[in-house]
Amino acid sequence: MTIAAAFWPRRFPRLFASSPRLFQTEPGTRVRGECHWQERPREHPTLVLLHGLEGSSESGYILGTAEKACAAGFNVVRLNQRNCGGTEHLTPTLYHSGLSGDVGAVVRELAERDGLPEIFAAGFSMGGNLVLKMAGEFGDSAPKQLRGFVAVAPAFDLAACADALAEPRNFLYERHFVRRLKRRMREKARLFPERYEAAVNGGMRAIRTVRDFDDAITARFCGFEGAADYYARSSAVQLVGAIGRPTLILTAQDDPFVPYATFARTALRENPNITLVAPRQGGHCGFISRARGAERFWSEARIVEFCAARSSLLGRDA
Repeated sequence: MTIAAAFWPRRFPRLFASSPRLFQTEPGTRVRGECHWQERPREHPTLVLLHGLEGSSESGYILGTAEKACAAGFNVVRLNQRNCGGTEHLTPTLYHSGLSGDVGAVVRELAERDGLPEIFAAGFSMGGNLVLKMAGEFGDSAPKQLRGFVAVAPAFDLAACADALAEPRNFLYERHFVRRLKRRMREKARLFPERYEAAVNGGMRAIRTVRDFDDAITARFCGFEGAADYYARSSAVQLVGAIGRPTLILTAQDDPFVPYATFARTALRENPNITLVAPRQGGHCGFISRARGAERFWSEARIVEFCAARSSLLGRDA
């Protein structure tokens, strides 16, 4: 299902036009969101969507979820992580799995500047880790407008995911990610040669795995001592016990590189705010159903269903 979902031909006829918007997340760094606004945005709930590693706001699962959410009455913000979706020029920094503050900054701006009364955040894979990490960091102090979270196949134990990716059966996935990561670094070196050119010219040839990349590049330029330190400090698994708002986690027991065993953590299982749904099949962010229509991509429908059930705005006369 992992591969099938990535290449499934899709159209999104019910997804109305978006407008781009830049959010400043820290000095010198902006991220771009594609915003779909209902006619009177403050009278509708808002769903912020975050893609996975080497994805973007144009990823099929992001567009599919956005279409379903817009049809259900949500405003939707399809958020690009730093450097993704052609935004490398918007920051001299790199993106990584610990930057939950970027998502938090966007949520706060939507709540405070836009006055949006109900905000939900959902992320896939790496984006799922970021959403859960943000939720755990907020704990019981989340903005009142932030009503809930969803994480689909969250890579929330980064070391375990890196180990799984390195297994021989996953060589196609690992090779795909490594190629894309190297390509992005070459673009960053073109834009910021004084910062990255030496690393690209001299340090990437030996990189064969995602862990290699994180050890040689991510840790070096993002303030970590190495891949192990990066994984330990950036994994949301250590924070899920502190999540204080309704949270849905969807994962497949046959996910090839997000090990299901990582979801047996006591803190996750014992937090009454977290609902874990784990069908036996689904792959990584696949979840292709036999049903047609809105249910074909099962996890997208569950995201919208979960958030809609926790909105007090839907169903009102607009």
